[in-house]
Amino acid sequence: MTEKVVFITGGSSGIGRATTLAFVRAGYHVTGTARRIERLKSLQDEVNALPAPHGNFLPAQGDVTQPETLEQAVSQTIDTFGRLDILVANAGVGHRGAIVDSEWDDIQTLLRTNIDGVLHSVRACVPAMRQHNSGHIMIISSVVANVSSPYAATYAASKAFVSNLTGSLRLELDADNIKVTDFLVGRTETEFNTNRLGEGKRTGGGIPTMDVEQVAQAIVNTANTNKNRVILRMFDRLIVWGGTFVPGIMARLAKRQYK
Repeated sequence: MTEKVVFITGGSSGIGRATTLAFVRAGYHVTGTARRIERLKSLQDEVNALPAPHGNFLPAQGDVTQPETLEQAVSQTIDTFGRLDILVANAGVGHRGAIVDSEWDDIQTLLRTNIDGVLHSVRACVPAMRQHNSGHIMIISSVVANVSSPYAATYAASKAFVSNLTGSLRLELDADNIKVTDFLVGRTETEFNTNRLGEGKRTGGGIPTMDVEQVAQAIVNTANTNKNRVILRMFDRLIVWGGTFVPGIMARLAKRQYK
């Protein structure tokens, strides 16, 4: 058991839900935020059914595009658990479709969620971490962050933004003893894959898919490290390597995946 407290955005489904359960099983106290409070309450029932000992779970309705809701959720966390140690900035959406032809509302939703949402989450949680001069921020990015991805460009660009953000944020928060980890996730089997915005389709195959529990456990394991960046699989490392050293080839391969 540990007295550490974790704040997870997008906690009602996918990686966020699995990560909540993994942290609670490991003895952490967790605040899970999402727009759908009914799904968080369902998650609370699942937590309550876990064999003891385990950490506690606080469901808190919060929309990462609305910073005041995150600030309220942080206040609830402090009132309930007395502190906040770890932020898992997980909430995000995907998108498929050509940049010019996609609906602007879909693109705007992605940018507000994947970029603004991370910024709002960090800005809401850091003041609570500063109260005890320590903390750990894990930003959930993607292995396509440095890959030119035709027909998935807005998603890849949003992840490039948050991955770049981690380096600067790490230096800015060093004096506060707050660690920052760029967590580059490869393709994972979750609702995320079926809930992407846009009308484009995945046309290619051959990319292995991870179980969501594998990603969740890796996030929990990273909470006790000083790692600046985490990539889970060799396949994913090859994607990152390719985007860096053979970007043209990677762009053509990515184009085969989407249309």
